[in-house]
Amino acid sequence: MSNRQKILFVFTSADKDVLGQPTGWYLPEAAHPYYLLSPHYDIDFAAPAGPNPPLDQASVELFKNDAESVKFLKDDVAKDKLAKAFKLTDVKAEDYAAIFYPGGHGPVIDLPTDAASIKLASDFFQAGKPTAAVCHGPAVFVNVLDSNNLPIFKNRTVAGFSNAEEEQAGKTKNVPWLLEDKILEKGGTYVKANELWAEKVAVDGNLITGQNPASAKGVGVAILRQLQGTA
Repeated sequence: MSNRQKILFVFTSADKDVLGQPTGWYLPEAAHPYYLLSPHYDIDFAAPAGPNPPLDQASVELFKNDAESVKFLKDDVAKDKLAKAFKLTDVKAEDYAAIFYPGGHGPVIDLPTDAASIKLASDFFQAGKPTAAVCHGPAVFVNVLDSNNLPIFKNRTVAGFSNAEEEQAGKTKNVPWLLEDKILEKGGTYVKANELWAEKVAVDGNLITGQNPASAKGVGVAILRQLQGTA
């Protein structure tokens, strides 16, 4: 047994979007933070349905020349973690130092209304632990509350997949709502990069959010800095 602190990566179990098209979690948004954090922390994987959370195959094709994404697909340790992913109902915030949600359209489908995920993210956030997500991942926080029983987006700065990026991707009808709109609706201050697909990471206390795939590593860096006390 390792004595290292642990980080929980939470994946979607949704394999179809609103239109019934294949979806899942987005490869580089898991791979990039994983390789940044795994040298320093033990990482567990979890999902609402447990083992083998569905991978968005489009992300495999789009990032076939990305070294860490390719490495992650072939990584026996990562493959084992995915095959043995915990059910969200079987994990507790007290056992982990931080929580991180990779994106993909899948997380918008199942995690925002998943009771176990909502409780877990609320527990992490209210305990002052890094509570992080990237791209569509911040969608999982729309029903998460702070210690004042208010949405964790309210009066906080938040990044996430922009309406313009969703439009350029041609996916505005594949999700039940647009993340940028929902962040604003919940009282958040939405921020984004000056250019589409450029990196943008927002850190507001222990809430850490990133805009898009290019922001995944930066979210990992922000988690690392908070855990190491260098933020």
